[in-house]
Amino acid sequence: MPRLPVIAAAFIAIAAISAIAVSAVYVIEGARRNVVAPGPRSPAGDAERPGPDARIAAFVVHAGPRDVAPVSFMSEDGVEATLESWRGRTVLVNLWATWCGPCRQEMPALDRLQARLGGDRFEVVAISLDRGGIAKSRKFFDDIGIENLKLYSDETLKVSAALGVIGMPTTLLIDRDGREIGRLAGPAEWDSPEAVEMITRLAGVGS
Repeated sequence: MPRLPVIAAAFIAIAAISAIAVSAVYVIEGARRNVVAPGPRSPAGDAERPGPDARIAAFVVHAGPRDVAPVSFMSEDGVEATLESWRGRTVLVNLWATWCGPCRQEMPALDRLQARLGGDRFEVVAISLDRGGIAKSRKFFDDIGIENLKLYSDETLKVSAALGVIGMPTTLLIDRDGREIGRLAGPAEWDSPEAVEMITRLAGVGS
């Protein structure tokens, strides 16, 4: 038991370094794109949505569905939840933290994806891995205007260990039988045409 805080601290340090590295890559890439090929602008002068989301191409699809370790986490109202609660629905599980820059970058897209596809057949399940718990995660959601996602939290970090996650954000696509179809390490524009097509194709979720 005394070793748990040490293990948790080590995981947080590793995840933080991973998030910083991923964030740096996307900041550099974003700057390069803005200099080399700035996107078209609308009549109002605001930059339009970028083109095809190449990051979705990095999504790793498994050769076959994989069993998922049993995990539990807390809902915003303090009720314990497990992925079994979503059996019968396809789930996009997103593991994130408030200190993770790329997580802030992609969360609005996840929110829009939930608004578009969420229902009886599909749901985005965003699980915060934050020592600050639900209150800190709720502030994060409110600050960036998240309206459609429900809030879940795992202060113990056991979910990330059980699912084999070493950096954030990491997103897993879980089929209706509770098996993992594939995953992506790093952020993506989850409501892009490429992402929606992939999800509907792999999981049979109507758009």
